[in-house]
Amino acid sequence: MKRSEFHYQLPPELIAQHPLPERSASRLLRLEGVGGAISHHHFSDLLDFLNPDDLLVFNDTRVIPARLWGHKLTGGKVEILIERIIGSESATAHIRASKSPPEGSFIQLSAQENGDPGPYRLLVTGREGELFTISSQDGHALTDILQSIGHMPLPPYIDRDDEAVDRERYQTVYARREGAVAAPTAGLHFTDALLQKIDARGIRRATITLHVGAGTFQPVREDDIENHHMHKEFIEVDETVCAAIRETRARGGRVVAIGTTVVRSLESASMATGEAAPLCGDTDIFIYPGYQFRSVDAMVTNFHLPESTLLMLVSAFVGREPMMAAYRQAIEARYRFFSYGDAMFITAAPQAQSSK
Repeated sequence: MKRSEFHYQLPPELIAQHPLPERSASRLLRLEGVGGAISHHHFSDLLDFLNPDDLLVFNDTRVIPARLWGHKLTGGKVEILIERIIGSESATAHIRASKSPPEGSFIQLSAQENGDPGPYRLLVTGREGELFTISSQDGHALTDILQSIGHMPLPPYIDRDDEAVDRERYQTVYARREGAVAAPTAGLHFTDALLQKIDARGIRRATITLHVGAGTFQPVREDDIENHHMHKEFIEVDETVCAAIRETRARGGRVVAIGTTVVRSLESASMATGEAAPLCGDTDIFIYPGYQFRSVDAMVTNFHLPESTLLMLVSAFVGREPMMAAYRQAIEARYRFFSYGDAMFITAAPQAQSSK
């Protein structure tokens, strides 16, 4: 398939720049994989689409304040985006500067983009492809530095600096395990009250972990999408989740993934045997139309960038034409797009499902 088959024109004013005052006040577009029927709702209506035998699977990753500002000792300005923390003092990172800092060079950090130098500095220890390896100096733990002067890594399409509110709102209410540099945005709509209502209905919940990397925003550059290579992200799917999926299947319920990160995790865990098995490590799974889903029957997801791997994933789930038709309706109905935008509830097309 061609990358251009996943293109659409989005009016810039539909890109949500701020979260709504209430998390669950977002709109919800429902797209049925059988027949492609579309209907329009509010996120609080999600309970109407769930059954007591369903299992909801959430991603409990927590976004770290991964953006740092600083200067090379020669004076050049530097922007750092942590990709993955390795131990207490080291990480891999994207570094933007007029000239790439060489191995062995120091970066003096600042609290603000054009701020005065602070007490923290980093050493560039090497390079791994497009990523740099860095380590904190003078006995400071890297996580402490991030909490002290780091900024929330808002996506590039949010055209503003991060604000105090983003520390909470660019984070799910159930976030537990630190390590992501982008939020699993489908989960941003859930509140503690909504989760309590889900529990009261007898609908079961489980969690996986996928630490979202900055690569999630990298564009597909290949015209033939099959030639695209995905970035790697850390996932953990434990036996508790796998057992819950088996129990859900046994009672005829559906596995509902809260976000594409959960889809990628569960499908990665199902690749070896056809059903979810415990997995802890990296995944670079790339899901596009033609993929046979093994573990997921429905999903909650936000709207995704044109020509992105995530738009290709959801198109694999319901079919490209129904998905693109849903996006056209969402634009006509003035839905809010991307991370702080509205959501969809979609069920799989029959051809997307393998035998279970």
